[in-house]
This record gives sequence, C-alpha cells and structure tokens, in this order.
Amino acid sequence: MPIYEYRCLACDVRFDLMRPMSKADAMADCPQCGEPAGRCAALFAARRSNGRAVAGSEGGGCASCAASSCAGCRG
Repeated sequence: MPIYEYRCLACDVRFDLMRPMSKADAMADCPQCGEPAGRCAALFAARRSNGRAVAGSEGGGCASCAASSCAGCRG
C-alpha cells in the first residue's frame, strides 16, 4: 500500500498514513487532535547521474492518465 501525506485542518500537523489507493483522497483522522485531515499534494525530486535535480518524473505518466509527465498532476 502507498504512503500518503496529510495535514490536519485544525492543528496544522502533518503526518503520513499508509492506506489503499481507493481511500487516498478520503479525509483521515489527525493522530494529534482527532480532527479531519486532508491529503497534501506530494512533490518529490530526483537527482540524475549528471548531478542535475529534476522534479517529478519524465517520460510516461502514471497508468491512469495519458500525460507524458506527472508535473501537472494534483498528486
């Protein structure tokens, strides 16, 4: 199962949660205060062998879309 990042709407704490992709966008309970937390847009960077950093991924989007990169995805 994938790990998603959430942010509490009440206390602003960020936390990770492992859950099925089918529940990725569902609200989660904050582990600190128990209030609803929404999913954060995940951003990541990778470093190429030439030392240049790139955001997201290049060439071929995920299986659920036809985009050539994930740069425009909500996450």
